[in-house]
Parts: sequence; structure tokens; C-alpha cells
Amino acid sequence: MSEALHRPKGHEFGEDLSATQRFFYAVVRGAIHAACRVYFRLEIHGAEHIPSTGPFILSPIHRSNADTPLVSALTRRRLRYMGKESLWRSRFGAWFLTALGGFPVERGTADREALRAATTVLGRGEPLVMFPEGTRQSGPELAEMHDGPAYVASRTGAPIVPVGLGGTERAMPKGARIPRPVKVVMVVGAPIPAPATEGGRVPRRVVRELSTQLGDAIQPLFDEAQALAGCPNRHE
Repeated sequence: MSEALHRPKGHEFGEDLSATQRFFYAVVRGAIHAACRVYFRLEIHGAEHIPSTGPFILSPIHRSNADTPLVSALTRRRLRYMGKESLWRSRFGAWFLTALGGFPVERGTADREALRAATTVLGRGEPLVMFPEGTRQSGPELAEMHDGPAYVASRTGAPIVPVGLGGTERAMPKGARIPRPVKVVMVVGAPIPAPATEGGRVPRRVVRELSTQLGDAIQPLFDEAQALAGCPNRHE
């Protein structure tokens, strides 16, 4: 029998955070940003593309466990995250991750709760982080795209903001427990508007086209970020 998840009441559906959790998020986000500026010599390019109001889906390349906390440095706005359900196994871990804007997702399934939570978060005007490669990948090429960000964008009308992260795989490769103090660069692209849909229906063709457009935007941002971080991608 699998171990039960500890989901704070309501937050499995992306409900709003309490005042305590909002304060905690602001403090932790500020500490992460300051530490990354020093430890990773963090540079951010294209921050003007981050919407200052309204919902949007932030879609970064995913090469390291450091990616999730790093992207919080992109904006003072509170970001919400989908996380693998196993991280919610302990009570403290569940509270901590939820306070940082997270909610659990069951990997490998069409998780209706996750989709409902994503819709709730965006409907409230909050930004949502969705990695289009699904899980952490490796190498210079964008891995096979998942349709999650495109589908949610098409359902909600929220734009997608593509992001390239450079140096994070070198900073914290798979298996590493402590990140290395190497240069990290984030490059933000222009928002991709959600397609118009009729009657709330989202044709599969429209979703796939948006996923392709997102992938075409992320790869050059990733290449630029890697080059600026001093570890340029080498494509065959």
C-alpha cells in the first residue's frame, strides 16, 4: 500500500495561500534570489517579458533540480508549481512545499485534480510554472514536449512565457546533492498568446500546434542562456 499524501486542506485544488504562507513565500523567495545572485552569479535577461499582472504560464527548459527554486527569482509575483506527489509524503514537507506555492501531481496520468488546480490558479490571476518537458532532462536539445502547458493555456486563455536556463545542469547534474557555484543565466522570451477556441472546446490539433510553437521558442532561449553561462550547446 502506498504511503498517504499529506495535502493541506483545499490546496490539492490550488486554493489561495494563507497570509502566513504568503509571508513565508516572500521571505524564502527573497533569500533564494539574493543567494543565487552571489552563489551562481545569476543573470536574468528579458525580465520585461514577465507580465506584471494577470495569469500566465511560465514554461522553462528543465535540466536540474535547481530549476524550480531558480525561476522564482524571475518575478516578485508569487508563482505556483506542480510537483510530483511523492514530495508530499511528510507533514512538514507538505506544508513547506504548499507554502512555496506547490501542489501535488500524479505523474504519468491524466490528473484531473492537477488540471482543476491549474485552472483555479490561473482563474485567480496567478502565474503557474509548468515544465513542458515534464520531468528533468539532459543535453542540449529540447526533449519531447508534453502538451500540458499548451492544453491549459488553450483552456484558460493564459499566455505562455518561454524561458531558457543556462548552466543549471552543470551547477547541479543528476545525482548531485549540493549545487556547484557556477554561472547561471536565465533568458525570458516574449509571451505566446493562447489560441482562440470555440465554446470551450480545445481541438487536439490546436494544442499540438501551440506545443510546437512553444518548443520552437524555448530552444533558442536555451541556446542563448547556455552561451551566456559559458557552456554553449553543441548541436549535431
